[in-house]
Amino acid sequence: MSDTLTILGLESSCDDTAAAVVRHTLGSAPEILSSVVFGQTELHSAFGGVVPEIAARAHAEKLDICVERALQEAEMPLGKIDAIAVTAGPGLIGGVISGVMCAKGISAATGIPLIGVNHLAGHALTPRLTDQITYPYLILLVSGGHCQYLIASGPQEFTRLGGTIDDAPGEAFDKTARLLGLSQPGGPSVEAEARNGDPKRYRFPRPLLDRPDCDLSFSGLKTALMRMRDHVVAEKGGLTRQDRADLCAGFQQAIVDTLAEKTRRALRIYMEQNPNQPTVAVAGGVAANTPIRTALMAVCAEQGAAFCAPPLALCTDNAAMIAYAGLERFRAGDQDGLDLTARPRWPLDKTSPAMLGSGKKGAKA
Repeated sequence: MSDTLTILGLESSCDDTAAAVVRHTLGSAPEILSSVVFGQTELHSAFGGVVPEIAARAHAEKLDICVERALQEAEMPLGKIDAIAVTAGPGLIGGVISGVMCAKGISAATGIPLIGVNHLAGHALTPRLTDQITYPYLILLVSGGHCQYLIASGPQEFTRLGGTIDDAPGEAFDKTARLLGLSQPGGPSVEAEARNGDPKRYRFPRPLLDRPDCDLSFSGLKTALMRMRDHVVAEKGGLTRQDRADLCAGFQQAIVDTLAEKTRRALRIYMEQNPNQPTVAVAGGVAANTPIRTALMAVCAEQGAAFCAPPLALCTDNAAMIAYAGLERFRAGDQDGLDLTARPRWPLDKTSPAMLGSGKKGAKA
């Protein structure tokens, strides 16, 4: 295998259609030669959230265009690509199937090797793409659909220390935005509104801090906000702009405080492994939240661990992270055949019991 590998990545697990080209030469930092993302915000704006059928159709329409543009921007002909990495799960199954079928078609037509990538592994390995941190490291994967603490020991070796038992933080942000009449996606909207708010005016619970483990829960926090909103409306006959800002600030601070304390606990467990260079990384869409980043940075400073957060553009869904995760697998000698299956569920830690239950399609997380 050549010391230099160039990987085409495809991502379509939710509402962003993405393609990217990543190149890596042994002994040097990986390069993102191109990263193209087509969002679907306008398509779903009237529905208050992502509609799976609409998302799947949009992926099918945009994937080939996205791939063509990524190759053009990278100035890389398809014949120079060493492998194709594609998100094969978890995610909205229609979108995942769209990406997998597109990648299979390219692979079948060209003979280029195919690599199925776990979307969560893409997020979890992003700090290695951006900062070249070494294994093992502690990663907080926090997004719209997932929230978990993992020790990453290899491209496919993850040990879960804890995670959410119900809603993920991103989902809670989205629901809060809907409850308060803010635009989607909810994370950026709530964060922007909270900048003008008083986080101490409305007191919200810090879920599961009475438990000594690293598990999280955000469903009750969302319910608490809804009740507080209803109380204010009943008392005053409506919400002022300041009321809404204060509600957002209090809600966001509850999430910040909860993640900070749970990260402190996960970090202690991780440090028991005596890593030579203790590093805590955060990835996923909610990792773009500035107050959360600031709080996690403070926790790492007090515990003597390095902190790593990818650039904001690589926190949300993108194909560069998928290309890089595929690159690590491919360099290790792994690849998939044309029988690669799209998976709606695909936990990173295959040995720990499912946190959100399981069914015929397997463990959710």
